[in-house]
Amino acid sequence: MSQQIDHVLEETRLFDPPAAFAAGASVASREAYDALYKKSVEDPDAFWADVASELHWFKKWDRVCNKDNAPFVKWFEGGTTNVAYNCLDRHLTTARKNKAAIIWEGEPGDQVILTYQELHRRVCQAANGLKKLGVKKGDRVAIYMPMVPELAIAMLACARIGAIHSIIFGGFSATAIRDRVHDSDVSCIITADGGWRRGSVVPLKAAVDEALENCPTVKNVLVVERTKNDVSMEEGRDHWWHDVMADVSDECPAEELDAEDPLYILYTSGSTGKPKGILHTTGGYMVGTYLTSKHVFDLKEEDTYWCTADIGWVTGHSYIVYGILANGATSVMYEGAPNHPGPDRFWQIVDKYKVNVFYTAPTAIRAFAKWGDEHPAKYDLSSLRLLGTVGEPINPEAWIWYHEKIGRKNCPIVDTWWQTETGCIMITTLPGAMPAKPGSAGVPFFGVQPAIVTEEGEEVDAGHSGLLVVKEPWPSMLRTLYGDDERFKEVYFEKFAKQGWYLTGDGAFCAKDGYYMIIGRLDDVINVSGHRLGTMEIESALVSSELVAEAAVVGFPHDVKGQGICAFVSLRGDAEVDDEAKEKLRAHVAHEIGAIAKPDQIRFTDALPKTRSGKIMRRLLRDIAAGNETTQDTTTLEDFNVLAKLRESEA
Repeated sequence: MSQQIDHVLEETRLFDPPAAFAAGASVASREAYDALYKKSVEDPDAFWADVASELHWFKKWDRVCNKDNAPFVKWFEGGTTNVAYNCLDRHLTTARKNKAAIIWEGEPGDQVILTYQELHRRVCQAANGLKKLGVKKGDRVAIYMPMVPELAIAMLACARIGAIHSIIFGGFSATAIRDRVHDSDVSCIITADGGWRRGSVVPLKAAVDEALENCPTVKNVLVVERTKNDVSMEEGRDHWWHDVMADVSDECPAEELDAEDPLYILYTSGSTGKPKGILHTTGGYMVGTYLTSKHVFDLKEEDTYWCTADIGWVTGHSYIVYGILANGATSVMYEGAPNHPGPDRFWQIVDKYKVNVFYTAPTAIRAFAKWGDEHPAKYDLSSLRLLGTVGEPINPEAWIWYHEKIGRKNCPIVDTWWQTETGCIMITTLPGAMPAKPGSAGVPFFGVQPAIVTEEGEEVDAGHSGLLVVKEPWPSMLRTLYGDDERFKEVYFEKFAKQGWYLTGDGAFCAKDGYYMIIGRLDDVINVSGHRLGTMEIESALVSSELVAEAAVVGFPHDVKGQGICAFVSLRGDAEVDDEAKEKLRAHVAHEIGAIAKPDQIRFTDALPKTRSGKIMRRLLRDIAAGNETTQDTTTLEDFNVLAKLRESEA
């Protein structure tokens, strides 16, 4: 039986960048991209040395890339630098010192603006505060916070002194905190009394207290006062942030760190259920996030940039803090939900701060479309000049909505493919250099050498789909899984060990024009009668129906086909939930893709189970479709009631 993923959705529409945008872009033409890309793959050492030289190094490297012990690759070996220095100090001798580095808005509407000079001062204070608590280079510091300025300050303070931060998303449970703290032997946790979410307080300190009932390595807890809810403070262990910062110096020289010194650990889901501690190091990650931010977002000195992700995920690490501040740009942070107090909150923020570059997730875009065109229409969005998407493949219909209703047909869209493991964007269009194609991520970023291969490692021709691999190392790649080198090799390199390729875990398709389309995770593939169908394509077909606001597709065991297709569908407000609607949708999918892709089950639902970051939890949907009890972790669910209602729904 073929293991190739069948590609069935074709998209031919192309959207050229506006001429004025292209004229001022950092990479302004396909010819310019081609020349830079050619250099980046034919002489990667020279290319990356040039890029790294735009940043500050205390000591220059001896060797750009050392592959002698692959897959344990080293970048900028022998060089010393500091990411916090490059995000802050190097801007202080320029006019940027009085420029806004972070514009923050809380869910209740409070606001803080930190200039580069003020952010530097507060990061130095926080670094000295950590030192006061005994934190030193190499120590692991867990950060479990709401989206407040102190979150960015804390991570930069860790980077400044060489402590390794491990940010735990503020929606995780006490159990999840405990597991991550244990895995990396954390000695200090930075948290807050609580955070605001849809008008309610999320009690973060209480979750930390519960987790620490069985975490003997943690000696200190630093607590930011945000919501002023009652919390317990354990004598000797717990310290208020404002008390610790009250009497420390606001001067703290940045530690000279080796390029391969660890910067952070970030846990991501593993197929076994045990989280994987992705380890990123200092020099290569800094260079990769700096260059991708510069060119993919085409950052200009006057830009106000907003990535709507939570810093608890890698998108927030790379494209709210490190990559954006290394470029000296202004980064917006928002604490709360996109629909509080109303579904227009994001557009209100774009209008208020005159945001120029807006980067969000396809799930959010589909939710905005479902809530109604009238909400963005109320606001002046003319400041926007570039839009981006991240986190999962975007279906063409959502892309078109984003282009028309948010970009007002005047903004290029960059559909970025990358992973926690890759550290930075790997496949995208460059917004001034080439047209965008709805549903396709685009072309490889500089230095990235992808290929689409069969299960046996044979490269497929253009127009065919298969497994997406990366053939050569890139600076921001993960170095290992914390404390588990063997699992690192097994998960990412064992399958194609002979070739030395990195296995992304995604299926992809490369069109004859060289544009890559990500079909979906290899575990989000449904094998229907021997045809391996990517769930994203079936979801795209469903969402292209005028009846559908949002859809998620999973496989379930089928006596005849091996796997059947189950679609969980949210209809638009005025659509009727009945058998006629089901048949219309099945016929629509058959028309869009073919009869092989017609869902066997369609379950109507008001909402889909999502994490607080907006990702659909498809593994839970797989349990429901198969009629299995849910035994997996559900602590990241935004709304627990959704699961119960889904179980009651009829196929």
